[in-house]
Amino acid sequence: MNKNKIRNIVIVGGGTSGWMVASVFAKVLGCNNYTITLVESEQIGTVGVGEATIPMINLFNGILGLNEDEFVRETNATFKLGIEFVNWGKIGKTYFHPFGSLGVDMEGISFNHFWMRWKNSGGGLDYSRFSIETEAARANKFIRTNSETGPAYMPKINYAFQFDASLYANYLRRYSELRGVKRTEGKITQVKQHADSGYIESVILENGTVIEGDFFIDCSGFRGLLIEQTLKAGYEDWSQWLPVNKAVAVPCESAGPLLPFTRSTAQEFGWQWRIPLQHRTGNGYVFCDKFLSVDEATETLLSRLDGKATASPKVLSFVTGVRKKCWIKNCVAVGLASGFLEPLESTSIHLVQVVIAKLLTMFPKDNISDFVVDRFNREMLHEYTDIKDFLIAHYKVSEREDTEFWRYVKHMDIPATLQEKLDTFRTRGDVMVKLDELFKEQSWFSVLVGQGLYPESYHPIADVVSDDDLRVRLTQIRTGIQNRLNMMPTHEHFISENCRSAKSVY
Repeated sequence: MNKNKIRNIVIVGGGTSGWMVASVFAKVLGCNNYTITLVESEQIGTVGVGEATIPMINLFNGILGLNEDEFVRETNATFKLGIEFVNWGKIGKTYFHPFGSLGVDMEGISFNHFWMRWKNSGGGLDYSRFSIETEAARANKFIRTNSETGPAYMPKINYAFQFDASLYANYLRRYSELRGVKRTEGKITQVKQHADSGYIESVILENGTVIEGDFFIDCSGFRGLLIEQTLKAGYEDWSQWLPVNKAVAVPCESAGPLLPFTRSTAQEFGWQWRIPLQHRTGNGYVFCDKFLSVDEATETLLSRLDGKATASPKVLSFVTGVRKKCWIKNCVAVGLASGFLEPLESTSIHLVQVVIAKLLTMFPKDNISDFVVDRFNREMLHEYTDIKDFLIAHYKVSEREDTEFWRYVKHMDIPATLQEKLDTFRTRGDVMVKLDELFKEQSWFSVLVGQGLYPESYHPIADVVSDDDLRVRLTQIRTGIQNRLNMMPTHEHFISENCRSAKSVY
């Protein structure tokens, strides 16, 4: 047990995760009661190549009290309604994983079951037509509906953002420093631990400066300067199920309309992301170097850009997995220092938020209790595991066998937890997710059906309503969606009218 009062908090590393921690700590804990110091070196680059997020980012920005229009302008952001997946189930097929719900749940069960009953009886309308986010993405439209009053049948728009990660970090840095966070420039060359307890006491910079702390947050990226290099957390390697281990990233000039969604296109040996920002488009090829070289991946990516590349390609190497412990002694790892799940479903920033939220909930006042640390580590492993299974499903549920990569992922053994979900879905049309899982039934349905896995049956409650009543209900849902769609401006127009960046090319 550490009997010292915790008053000096040291954040090691900046970037998106470091300044997210700093900003929330400054807002919630306050710099009157705590000294919050962030140490970063301009000599050490950050991974930030552009970020796509999920709707939980709105909760984070809300805690900080950010003005959304200002935030969008400052980060050259666009709005995101979901992810378009191209060539995943089979080459030539596209589907959309939207934020928000499909249709309206009825009689205590998911809308999915009513759609499946309707489809089995000859209904021809695709399930995605019952998602306002999908329909708006197809029409390249966007509007906020959070504070709107109006007819109850008009569906709410659920959204996230696509933004420049480095600009977001700078934006949060300004926010943090205005509230008392102290930034120290310098490269850490030594970490000093207490001789008996092993608790971290200080970090020493290249110029000899000593920065002491009671509690340390490791935001040092993949290397895990504190959590791994110093405290030897260990790493749970998940590359047997998620074999991609490299990414080539490059921005390019914007081309075409400013789309309100991220695109993921399955390629021969991995997949390519496309993230549209106001001033450029972010691109990357995520692949496994057992099947493709860096040079080949780079050449492929550059040949498939929408516009002219505006920077040299950046190569990132990683191993998918998670630290065996994200909290050890008086140190908690955040962001890439805690683990890495590939960016297929834009969960990286969400996992930063999860660590911060759990840490604030369990933050120690005067000592660090082992049982709290153990619970934190169990919960974080659970968070990573649930997302891991969802990502694996994208690869496993595919009809593609056109390359050695796709043959491997299609036929690979998968975790028992995922196999149970897939078997349940195939049998009855749901995966019976737990309440605390990030991806709910609607997300699993969108991805699994989108990739060609259709359930054999559906919940019997879906048979309770008559054919005529079901037809009326589905018609009402579609009418509400169409009415909402009709009154929405284009994505570009909404940004132009409300939150256009000074660097916007639209």
